[in-house]
Amino acid sequence: MTQLRFALAQIDTCVGDLDGNADRIMQYAHLAAHGGARVVVFPEMTLTGYPIEDLALRRTFRQAAWDKANWLATELEADGLGDLYVAVGTVGTDHALDKPRNRMVVLHDGTVSAAYDKHFLPNYGVFDEFRIFAAGERSTVLEVDGVRIGVAICEDIWQDGGPVAALAEQGIDVLMTMNGSPYEEGKTHTRYDLAVRRAAEVHAPVIYVNQVGGQDDLVFDGGSFVVDADGTLLERSPMFVEHLGFFDLDTSAQHQTPGDIEPALDPDEEVYTACVLGLKDYMAKNHFTGVCLGLSGGIDSALVAAMAADACGGANVHGISMPSMYSSDGSKDDAADLAANIGAHYDIQPIEPLFNAFQGQLALEGVAAENLQARIRGVIVMAYSNSKGLLAVATGNKSELACGYSTIYGDAVGGYAPIKDLLKTRVWELSRWRNRAAQAGIGVGGLRIVGNESRGAGKPLPNGVMIPVNSIEKAPSAELRPGQKDSDSLPEYELLDKVLAAYIEHAHGRADLLADGFDAKTVDTVMRLVDRAEWKRRQYPLGPKVTALAFGRDRRLPVTNAFRE
Repeated sequence: MTQLRFALAQIDTCVGDLDGNADRIMQYAHLAAHGGARVVVFPEMTLTGYPIEDLALRRTFRQAAWDKANWLATELEADGLGDLYVAVGTVGTDHALDKPRNRMVVLHDGTVSAAYDKHFLPNYGVFDEFRIFAAGERSTVLEVDGVRIGVAICEDIWQDGGPVAALAEQGIDVLMTMNGSPYEEGKTHTRYDLAVRRAAEVHAPVIYVNQVGGQDDLVFDGGSFVVDADGTLLERSPMFVEHLGFFDLDTSAQHQTPGDIEPALDPDEEVYTACVLGLKDYMAKNHFTGVCLGLSGGIDSALVAAMAADACGGANVHGISMPSMYSSDGSKDDAADLAANIGAHYDIQPIEPLFNAFQGQLALEGVAAENLQARIRGVIVMAYSNSKGLLAVATGNKSELACGYSTIYGDAVGGYAPIKDLLKTRVWELSRWRNRAAQAGIGVGGLRIVGNESRGAGKPLPNGVMIPVNSIEKAPSAELRPGQKDSDSLPEYELLDKVLAAYIEHAHGRADLLADGFDAKTVDTVMRLVDRAEWKRRQYPLGPKVTALAFGRDRRLPVTNAFRE
């Protein structure tokens, strides 16, 4: 009989920050040892951050990462942690091929005592690892105190055969995996089902440790867990926050004893928190302490402002109302109410004088005059960004981005776009959820931001809601001409979003869309709008991926493209 305690170190790293990542590993290794762990496992590419993309191709970076791994092993021993087995992800080098390797190293007794290279390299969706890494060629068993630990890296457990199949024949006691699996809606259940299948395959428990935090347009949700050989959930870490979990393996027991299991999040809370964490980490890792954005009184800017308040505190949000001659009093009031609710700075910068100055020289009409208003607003937002050192955030949603219903260099300006991957109907759903959360005083995912805390105010929210109800319920409009509504140019969002989901996320062509039951006029309109807007999407700011297929890494189409269905 052998009992072995594992620590699951779900941490947030930054690509390229070797010193900072190593310090984080040291901190959690100490916590793991203090908690009685014999083995502590960190996420994929922990030391380098993930994904490192073409940084992996720099020999100087690979050497610096390898030097840091050796330094870390020495420091762990110097701190009295030499007996601890520390499994860390990093980048290695295949010297025969002179190519990088996605590598797990085990630090023990002051040295890098073992190494394992990722066998399967994902080359789909957001992953492009064929371009970067050489694949590993063998499975590895790490033996600690007589316990046989099979090790694997992320994609290795997603593919049938390969290292897991080989480990199943080697009589392992537990399968330990380190992962860098980005968040998307519904993926939590997919990972769990996968781990259950692998546990049955190797006839042993599976430890799944996942990265947490935002990295450019990806959000890693953590949610590390352990399943028993029969698929029973034994441990689950919270989503979207750093966490150290523990699992006690008893090799003589037919079934392992469950530990701490974090409750699952509400689906709306999951998506909302992913967007907030993406923004929060983008700001922190790029050294921004505040944001600025245009507040129109509409639902998109209201939701983005609420997310920004949850990410960095309302006192660090600078909302700018930029009314024109077409802005309604209701919209101006809604913008002011929203700013007050989140405790944001609120400035009013009327654009009519600037618009008239431009028109005195240009005399624009129609869409050109409408776009001029949006571009004036973009200039003002960027002026605030430059003068105050703020991150300008764009407020466009996925429906608008899909159809090109935004003004390039206007409302599309900014460094980050928190709701870029949310269809308009999802924007409304998440706004209603955020209000319910404010009314109930519950936290925002793992971020634990409750009710008024994001305001920095301490006063009750008016009517108990954060986002003005009128912003949610009124007909959406850009207010660039008298009586304008989004439905003048687009199908109603409830219909539009269904077509977009089928066309973009499920890659349905025209015949498929007609078979789905959509009418030909709507299908042709939506396909035309989407196909002609690729050039705008290429110039849009980064934003967090939360769906199965986001614009950017997931969907790569040529800008110049004459194919039409």
